[in-house]
Amino acid sequence: MSTMTHTVRTLVTSRDDGGFLRLALRLDALASGALGVLALVAAPALADLLGPDTGAVRGIGAFLVAYAAGLALLAGLRSIPRPAAWAVVVGNAAWAVGTGVLAFTAHDLTTAGTVVVLAQALAVTAFADLQWVGLRRSR
Repeated sequence: MSTMTHTVRTLVTSRDDGGFLRLALRLDALASGALGVLALVAAPALADLLGPDTGAVRGIGAFLVAYAAGLALLAGLRSIPRPAAWAVVVGNAAWAVGTGVLAFTAHDLTTAGTVVVLAQALAVTAFADLQWVGLRRSR
């Protein structure tokens, strides 16, 4: 077995008290919140750079700030409810797939916009993976 395979298997099968899940949720909250605030503050400049109109950028920013707040609240609970954590994993996976499709079908995205949308889809996929690992470890 390769070292990488062993490391991944150990990461997924190790048990903890939900600390890894809590960390993954907090990292997602931090990234989502930062991106949301950036979208709200710099909507006109981002709209020019990425392609969608300013209202769409602000709407996504507002959603991301609210989402980040929800993640922070969930991560702060004494015991994270598994159904809520699964909802985050499934929601992140759906967001990643949806935005991945959007990157190739939206006519208003610039080249930079397409690159940014694909990059965030990959980042969201990574958060979903980390949260899934956290759920597995907290059984």
